[in-house]
Amino acid sequence: MNQTKRPRRLRGNPVLRKMVRETRMDPSSLIYPMFLIEGENIKEEIPSMPGQYRYSIDRMGEKLEELADAGVSSVLFFGIPGHKDEMGSMAYAQDGIVQKAFAKAKKEVPDLYLIGDVCMCEYTSHGHCGILCGTNVDNDKTLEYLAKTAVSQVQAGADMVAPSDMMDGRVAAIRQALDGQGFLHTPIMSYSAKFASAFYGPFRDAAESAPAFGDRKTYQMDVHNRREALKEALLDVEEGADIVMVKPAMAYADLIREIRDSAPVPVAAYSVSGEYAMVKAAAQAGWIEEEQIFCEMAVSAYRAGTDIYITYFAKELADCMRRGMIG
Repeated sequence: MNQTKRPRRLRGNPVLRKMVRETRMDPSSLIYPMFLIEGENIKEEIPSMPGQYRYSIDRMGEKLEELADAGVSSVLFFGIPGHKDEMGSMAYAQDGIVQKAFAKAKKEVPDLYLIGDVCMCEYTSHGHCGILCGTNVDNDKTLEYLAKTAVSQVQAGADMVAPSDMMDGRVAAIRQALDGQGFLHTPIMSYSAKFASAFYGPFRDAAESAPAFGDRKTYQMDVHNRREALKEALLDVEEGADIVMVKPAMAYADLIREIRDSAPVPVAAYSVSGEYAMVKAAAQAGWIEEEQIFCEMAVSAYRAGTDIYITYFAKELADCMRRGMIG
């Protein structure tokens, strides 16, 4: 048989397979999302996310040090305030839950890179991502409060801010506010293509952020739309976003690739709570091999073109990368 082209030649040895691997991964590209709650001595498991917890500020150091020891150098903070109101005032308060967390974490684990989720949904009594005008979210009025929130987080110690609200113009408003306060070098990682997805269910349980009425389809994206996702990402880059994000990751790999090919900035992908919960539930039922599944999910996101992977499996993935399972 005269067959000169044999792709299997490069698969015959584990050293060779790794040598010619097209997708490379490193723990430095991982971000761990962490939930912080008011109170003391709290480490409270999230029922819909087995193995994930809400931490009070006095207990968060345990997790932060664990992540740092594993090689995960970046953390994304979500706050669950003790008080909620219509204006989401604890989102931008100097003594807000994430502001206090940033200040403490900066002192206790100074080598970690700290990122603040900038949104209103966890802080408003109605659970929507902005300021209401009747039953509608007022886009332009919300921008002022998002900018105040971003500034307050950076003043408290955040190294980066990540607006997740999906209001039009919020990147420009935040950039202007940060620059006006002298934070010219603080990057913005924008949730650019954030879809109105059913994959967020467990997060809303974890962050106590389900909307009290209606849904978020007037500001989060329609799951059917591809060109709009590209438009959103490129608009954010135009407004000053340093990193753009696709959320969720697993069902939107086509958009990770398209945005990666079109946007001149790094691309992040968020493997969301529903993805985590499905893996955990199926693994607990004995239907799948958990480690192999979450590794394959991560590889698929990196293969699609993500530079940064936000995941609740960050610590476990860092370990798998160290052991050479992936990476």
